[in-house]
Order: sequence, then structure tokens, then C-alpha cells
Amino acid sequence: MVKKRLIFTLLFDRGYFMLSRNFRLQRVGDLDWLIKNYDFVRTTAQIDELVILNVERNMTSQVDFVDHLRQLCDFCFVPITAGGGIREAADASLFLSNGADKVLINTLAVCQERELHKIVEKYGQQSVVLGVDLKYIGDSFRAFTNAGSEEVRKPCAEHLAYLNELPVGEWLMTSIDRDGTGQGFDRRILDLLPENFHKPLILTGGASKPEHFPELLWDPRVSGLATAHLFNFVGDGLKSVRQALQRSGHSIPSWNSDEMIELRVKVLESSRSLNL
Repeated sequence: MVKKRLIFTLLFDRGYFMLSRNFRLQRVGDLDWLIKNYDFVRTTAQIDELVILNVERNMTSQVDFVDHLRQLCDFCFVPITAGGGIREAADASLFLSNGADKVLINTLAVCQERELHKIVEKYGQQSVVLGVDLKYIGDSFRAFTNAGSEEVRKPCAEHLAYLNELPVGEWLMTSIDRDGTGQGFDRRILDLLPENFHKPLILTGGASKPEHFPELLWDPRVSGLATAHLFNFVGDGLKSVRQALQRSGHSIPSWNSDEMIELRVKVLESSRSLNL
């Protein structure tokens, strides 16, 4: 049986990590805050993957983001997907050569498909996650690019059929309406998937408590669930989610003992003190 995944997402903007609600951003804290007050090492020990997105509007450089990506790799023992502002294959190479295991693309797939093929040719399609951002408008869903600022002109079904033909490893579908609301995942977007869709699928947008996770992961179309809600998952939040999934009988990895986590914390704290 394929293991289900619990994923956490960090949003980065010019040196700070952010909260998002319907793709509107609010500053929270810098890297030191994340490590000290969010207990980053223990938190990442409870997840299967980490997504780090550069959400800076009108960005001119990825230097600061890449520097933070490298630093976060020192504190993280799970696969990392990095994204945000990838406009050409060289941007993806920059992330993949600085600690990322995969890259997340969205606008590139719509506007620069040739660059996507360059990435796949060099790194393989398993290295690419396709972000699909959706919003309910009127009586139907619409797809968006450029961090939710530009609506795709094609009808949603036609657009998703086009995306389904792209050489990517998996999809990450986001409900803009539920993003940061804490109202739970919007399972309606699953019904938008093309009939011949067979890729691993991550769903995100709306999670705020352990009860939001178990039922949705029983859906065979969903291979993972992600959350970016910092405050609702401070402390034992993610550990509680993992335990809830295990109690519900989900096939989810169980490889982190408390003793191993504490050993990792000591090693990293020792390494960090030596570098100060």
C-alpha cells in the first residue's frame, strides 16, 4: 500500500515567514524566530515533506530565498520542495542545486512550457511538482497563475486537461477560497480532476486541526495533505495530526521516536553553536 503523506508549507517573503489568507500575506517572523519559537527541528520531525515557497511580489532576485533555503536544509531531515518565481529552467536549477529535492511550478507550465521540458530533460519529471491554484467564482471554479493574481482564460476543465498532459511528477492543488481560513479542505476541487488523471495528488488550503485530515486521506485520489497554517500547528499540532491519522488506520510512515528527535535536536543545536 502506498504511504500517505503529511506535508508542511513555509511561505517566505524578503527575510520573513508569512501567514496567508486567501493569498493575502501577513508577516510572522524571521529564520531565528522560526527555529527558536516554532521549534522547527521538532516540528519537521513530524512531517513527511516540506514545501518552501518564495511568495515575494514583483521579486527581482532569488538570492535571499536561496540563502534561507540552504540554511533550512541544515535543520530538516525530510525531502524539500522549493518554488516561487520560477520563470525559466535556470531558476529551477538554482533551487535544486541549493538543497531542494523538487521544484514547484505554476505560471511556468502555462506561459513557458518549453522551459518545463528543459527542467524535465535535465532532472526528470519526478523533480517537478505542478501547482494548481483554484478559486470558486460565480457558479464554477477558475484556475489562477502568478500567485493567484491572474485568471486563466480557459474553462477550468479545459485547462486541467491541458495540465494533465504535462510531464510532471505530481500535482499540488490549492483552494484559494479556503487558504488560511481554517474551515477545512475543499474536497469539491477533487471532482475537477480529468478522468484519466493518475499522478500523485497533494491537496492544500483550509486545514487548522487534526480532524480535517483523516477522512480526506481515505479518498484514493489524494496521496498527501499540506498545511501552511503556522499558528494552528505550533507545539504538538502536527504530532497530533500524525497520531490522528495513525489511529484512523492510515498507511502513513511512522519513523520518528521521541528519542531520535531529541538526538537530532542536540546535534543541530551543537552544530549551530559552533557556527555562531
